[in-house]
Amino acid sequence: MEFGWWAKDDEGRKFQICADVFGRYITWRRKQGHHQPWEAYPPSEQDWERLVAEAERRLPRRLLSKKQYELIKSRGQ
Repeated sequence: MEFGWWAKDDEGRKFQICADVFGRYITWRRKQGHHQPWEAYPPSEQDWERLVAEAERRLPRRLLSKKQYELIKSRGQ
């Protein structure tokens, strides 16, 4: 399952954040600009909160399994 949203860095430039949940792993990537490659991204506290909030929204619609939700809520540990 893939989660994604836009954020701004300290200089006000927009970039895209993507969190992939696959099995027992969560990988974070970011991309700034259309023709730029994806790069590894260390998530901040706000990013984790946003991911949990996005997962909570998808859970009632059964777009996410309970097991995946618990993995996200435990921050991939």
